[in-house]
Amino acid sequence: MKSPLPVRNGVNATRMRMPEEGPWATAMEYVLDKFNHVDPAGIVDRFERGEVKALGGEIVTPTTPLSEHLFIWYYRELPVEKRLPVELSVLHQDEDLVVVDKPHFLPTTPGGMYVQESALVRLRVLLDLPDLVPIHRLDRMTAGVLLFSATPETRGKYQLLFEKRRVEKTYRAVAPVSPELEFPLVVRSRMIKSRTYLLAQEVEGEPNAETRIELMDTRVSESGQTLGLYDLQPHTGKTHQLRVHLASQGIGILNDPFYPVLHEQAPDDYTKPLQLLAHSISFTDPLTREPVKYFSQLELSEFPDHK
Repeated sequence: MKSPLPVRNGVNATRMRMPEEGPWATAMEYVLDKFNHVDPAGIVDRFERGEVKALGGEIVTPTTPLSEHLFIWYYRELPVEKRLPVELSVLHQDEDLVVVDKPHFLPTTPGGMYVQESALVRLRVLLDLPDLVPIHRLDRMTAGVLLFSATPETRGKYQLLFEKRRVEKTYRAVAPVSPELEFPLVVRSRMIKSRTYLLAQEVEGEPNAETRIELMDTRVSESGQTLGLYDLQPHTGKTHQLRVHLASQGIGILNDPFYPVLHEQAPDDYTKPLQLLAHSISFTDPLTREPVKYFSQLELSEFPDHK
């Protein structure tokens, strides 16, 4: 369903499904009841301003009956967000595709306390591209190459590349060195991620996640710890796969607050980003039929000058 309200300040309008029946005479009464913890004056004001619409573009007024429309769209009243002290950069842009370097700490899409402070919303505003959507995602704590579709007409062709696993991705990570491991190392396991549990888990069963790990370089930190720079090639795309697979080998990625041990929630420490970088992505462009490869220009702070 296409929203009858345009993107505003880089943010999509919110869709709400209406109940077929109930004790509410109007759509506005239902919304007021559903969001009874929100200032009712703001909700009423949006209806009176004509900023609530149905699928066909009809304005939903304060007197529109509950059952007249199945879905309505409206703009959320968003709190002012403090700008995150990180910046993204554009690596490539044409009329169909935008490729960026996403920094650590910036989420790919709006969620939770981050709406305007997401790569998607920042880019929509910066590039004046309201139809921009991500083709894939990176964790908020992971930096590196990230692809966005700029036009709905060609979006499906790029999305199909990921669905058919016709994209090659490499990552870089910094983690301790274990003398017990021999490289290259291929880790296979069965991973699950529950909606009710924060972390991804490895369980018994047929593997559904595979990662190739190569040790590229080593150095001794100021604390005397031997650190390795690892090249990671995921052959599947499970949530937190790289973080879980390195942790399972006893070489958890540096500054990871989740694996192998979940730390207590704390404010972001911008001096200690997760040492994980989406280093490159390559594929045959479905429009030009030419092979392309995009490289991150970022570096991992524990291994500077390695790009």
